[in-house]
Amino acid sequence: MRAIWSGAITFGLVNVPVKLYSATEDHDVDLHQVHDADGGRIRYQRRCEVCGKVVEYEDIDKAYADDEQTIVLTKKDLESIPQEHDRDITVVEFVPSDQLDPLLFDRSYYLEPAGKNAKAYVLLRRTLEKTDRTAVVHFALRQKTRLAALRVRGDALLLQTLLWPDEIREPDFPALDEKTRISAKEMQLSAALVESFSEDFDPSAFHDDYQEQLRTLIEAKRRAGDSLDTEETFGREESSGGQVIDLMEALKQSVERSRARKRGGAGKGESGKEETEKEKTGKDKTEKEKPGKPPSGKGGTAKQAGTAKKKSTVTRQKTPARKGA
Repeated sequence: MRAIWSGAITFGLVNVPVKLYSATEDHDVDLHQVHDADGGRIRYQRRCEVCGKVVEYEDIDKAYADDEQTIVLTKKDLESIPQEHDRDITVVEFVPSDQLDPLLFDRSYYLEPAGKNAKAYVLLRRTLEKTDRTAVVHFALRQKTRLAALRVRGDALLLQTLLWPDEIREPDFPALDEKTRISAKEMQLSAALVESFSEDFDPSAFHDDYQEQLRTLIEAKRRAGDSLDTEETFGREESSGGQVIDLMEALKQSVERSRARKRGGAGKGESGKEETEKEKTGKDKTEKEKPGKPPSGKGGTAKQAGTAKKKSTVTRQKTPARKGA
């Protein structure tokens, strides 16, 4: 496991250095969206609605928008909030464990002792066990202030984030307001049915049948030869759509600049480009290639022809490049 946060549990003068780890993981089979006609990978793009360009993740800021205005919050703005830099898990109070409504629980994290001596960590764990108390704590994680329950699970301290009270919905069902009469006989039969299903809870006895059947289906289709070549449908690299578009844009800009230099004639820019070409190939193409000879390559592309024409201009060769080179 990899730690996602580090800080310290603090209450009174006690300070317990800890590292935070996610206590759960997703076991679902990873499924991708593909085109039903040819199995090609469907990718999402982060496209700006103003300029129309695909935006890289590192160039994205956050914003608050209402009906009239949009307030952009840069990374620097968010980092300026004092709470963002707080590295303490502050104990607010210790409460009886049975007073916490399970509906409040959100995400679970393990806490590992981070100091050289785990004595303070073990002492806190044993105290919580002996008193049957849960610590209600306050801390900041990933640009959010969080309320959490600190309790014991096995030999480790477990931190479970709690939903804020205003995030809990109240059931508002008109049918529940109606008076319903339940007879004693119905209650007796219902209780007997519950008793017939009564067992001690063992989570290992339960399995995700859907995921198991999904894996079985995938293997059956693989054995039947009902599959496509991943390299052809998904490409060689798992790169994002934004990166592909940016590459195409860079190539287009390079071609446009090359054409502009061609129209402007030989100059300092062409000489600099020729030097770059020498560095890449390790040899001077101008000396090796005969005047008027088409540039080497697959079919002599238009771009290569433009490069050859530039070189003939720079080296002041009088023999013109052959047409169609």
